[in-house]
Amino acid sequence: MNFNNQVAVITGAASGIGLAIAKKILGLGGKVCVLDINGDAASRTYSEYGNNVLVISTDITQQNEVVKAMNTIVAQWGRLDILVNCAGITGITNVKSHEVSTENLKKVFEINYMASFYTAQAVLPQMLVQNYGRILHIASVAGKEGNAGMLAYSSSKAAVIGMTKVQGKEYAETGITINALAPAVIRTPLVDAMPGQQVKYMTDKIPMKRCGTLEEAADLAAFIVSKENSFTTGFTYDLTGGRATY
Repeated sequence: MNFNNQVAVITGAASGIGLAIAKKILGLGGKVCVLDINGDAASRTYSEYGNNVLVISTDITQQNEVVKAMNTIVAQWGRLDILVNCAGITGITNVKSHEVSTENLKKVFEINYMASFYTAQAVLPQMLVQNYGRILHIASVAGKEGNAGMLAYSSSKAAVIGMTKVQGKEYAETGITINALAPAVIRTPLVDAMPGQQVKYMTDKIPMKRCGTLEEAADLAAFIVSKENSFTTGFTYDLTGGRATY
């Protein structure tokens, strides 16, 4: 498995799962464009990779910024083969539905769902020209099962899974595959910032009784967006230590 001569766009890749996936693809010969609102931090993180990495400071909740970024990538590298949507937030957690802030709910959906829609919509025309592409939306097991106290996050990730199913069917005959990855708790800065009670609630549901690792997430994601994974689309991959059985 290699990514020679391929260009991958990864959102939210300044840290966490996005960073792990970016490093995996770079290590397998690909070029990576990082779209992250924290462009300065991302530039420092990827400084050792030289011309193999392009960092564009982008607010991916703004559709015009997303389109501009994708045009910049194609202009510089001439192609766009892979999109991985990793940017996401949990929003306010450990609250019941009647206590949910409408403002926070909208913010979570803007980042977790709408931004993934904007990026996919922006890259698909280029992929159609190439007759090839791989799109991976990072969802969550919470989008399948729902986590109590996490209405905004769970609902937004369920929407991502629904979008994946639709897009996978729509582009099934084009050489483009569109899949999702539904992790349980992965040890990332995002998880470290969550209340311990919430993390314990989620980890207790995992038969392996542990968090997943960034390396495990990156290994599976790299396969999903590889040339070798050519007959699976519209599917949500499990990364839950046995929690999800369907």
